[in-house]
Amino acid sequence: MFARQVSMVRPLVSRTLPLLSSHSTRTFVTGFPRIPRKFEQYPDLNDTTDPGMNGGYVNPPAEKRQFRDPYGDWWDKQGRRNFGEPLHEDDDLLGRFTPEEYTHFKPRWAFAMNGIFIVALLGFCGVIYTVYPDKPAIPRTYPHDGLMDALGGPGALPALSDKNDK
Repeated sequence: MFARQVSMVRPLVSRTLPLLSSHSTRTFVTGFPRIPRKFEQYPDLNDTTDPGMNGGYVNPPAEKRQFRDPYGDWWDKQGRRNFGEPLHEDDDLLGRFTPEEYTHFKPRWAFAMNGIFIVALLGFCGVIYTVYPDKPAIPRTYPHDGLMDALGGPGALPALSDKNDK
């Protein structure tokens, strides 16, 4: 009963506010259709006034944020940025959420470390090969000429097969 009464109540907002299109409610842009600017209103940007062809935007030098001082007084401590600082056009590649650049070892030192590991491993195997005894005990002996007769050697009687029973 109560649910039916609640569903019958009309919302007050629809009576007082005009309905907006779904585009304007999602983007907060109203006043369509937009009138584009005339060609004369655009700034005169050529290769001498705008060499980066980015509309006069100041493009700072490319610097990965991981190399900035982590203890500096940044407005955005995680992103290591200050408020109002211009972004580089490749900011998505230079930010803190990109893969870290590996700077711990140089490539030639990596080859040297791999070589040291291989020499140490082969050296260890060589030491074990020279020190380890050949056999842990004396060879085992069996009666009857090493079980030659018992296991069916050349002097043993041949076994009968099923084909010879007829």
